[in-house]
Amino acid sequence: MDLNKAQIIGRITQDLELKQTPNGQNVVSFSVATNRNWTDSAGIKQEQAEFHNVVLWGKLAEITAQYLVKGRRVFIEGRLQTRNWEAQDGTKRYRTEIVGENMIMLDGNSGQDEFSPSAPSMSTNPTPAVKKTTPKPEEEISIEDIPF
Repeated sequence: MDLNKAQIIGRITQDLELKQTPNGQNVVSFSVATNRNWTDSAGIKQEQAEFHNVVLWGKLAEITAQYLVKGRRVFIEGRLQTRNWEAQDGTKRYRTEIVGENMIMLDGNSGQDEFSPSAPSMSTNPTPAVKKTTPKPEEEISIEDIPF
């Protein structure tokens, strides 16, 4: 059995821009910074930042671009994927990305604790509004509304 799973919690490093592929599929690419803190053998506190490339597709990309901005904390869960292409100068380039399957908005406008089970989550809540709303009885939820 194989496993390809990545989970990160960090801050978005730039404002997001929703794009569409030629066939109309929504996609958003962005970077998430995570920090590692430790104390070295001399007792000095150290910190190291790591930057992760993230790609989200479809409805999840649309919702993420609508609600998240630079500096917001986010949980991303997905799989690692490496793309390669030939640059204009003829060299081969590689980029490893997390292809997100789930996203949870942490801190920010919600005023909730960042690990609260009621915090907006794209894996379980297809309508990530800051204020909670209940669908009207006559509204029907379509399979296209589910972000995964």
